[in-house]
Amino acid sequence: MLVRPKSGILDPQGKAVERALPALGFDGVANVHVGRLIELDVDDPTDLEAMCEKLLANPLIEEYEIQTEPAAE
Repeated sequence: MLVRPKSGILDPQGKAVERALPALGFDGVANVHVGRLIELDVDDPTDLEAMCEKLLANPLIEEYEIQTEPAAE
């Protein structure tokens, strides 16, 4: 799942990266947001949303996106 700050929420890491990139010669970068990727192997993927709501994301300031892949054979 991908977890990132909601729109309008202060993202100090994103702002630091946004300021640093031009100093490193990378121009034309804007609206940088830093989030996190959480990878899990679960028996029941229907539990993923509850996991996000209860522990893995802070629903007050973060949004999350659940991405599932078929189980490896």
